[in-house]
Amino acid sequence: MKLFAAILMSCLLVASSALADDGLVRLQSKDSVKITAQHLEKVLQAKGLHIFARIDHQKGAISVGKKLRPTEVFIFGNPKAGTPLMQCKQTIAIDLPQKMQIYEDEQGKTWIVYNDPAYLASRHGLGDCGAKVIKKITGILTAVSSAAAGK
Repeated sequence: MKLFAAILMSCLLVASSALADDGLVRLQSKDSVKITAQHLEKVLQAKGLHIFARIDHQKGAISVGKKLRPTEVFIFGNPKAGTPLMQCKQTIAIDLPQKMQIYEDEQGKTWIVYNDPAYLASRHGLGDCGAKVIKKITGILTAVSSAAAGK
């Protein structure tokens, strides 16, 4: 019985860690967070995407006497893409505009992370409504993140 409980607990831990990552796209960058963020800003501007905010969480942590590895979040978008999705299902507005996080992990590697648009479409039950826009957004996010990561 103890063996069964231990196996069950192991399975639950693995399942919960897999669920925690659900819906995120990760891409490793060859550069530091600072350089990757500079690349991302240039690429977003070149694509005509509006940057609503650039948040430096490390600076925020320092301001309250805490330590945090480099971590930045960009909030960006284009109403031409977001509006049709909100017309399909207004609840998707909670996940818009788009966000990209750039952070340094425990091993010193730099990562770009963002919400998978297909996951968001599923989360909000868009179905066929907005499918073309989701496909286009997916392509743009892939291109933007790849360029920022130096790939």
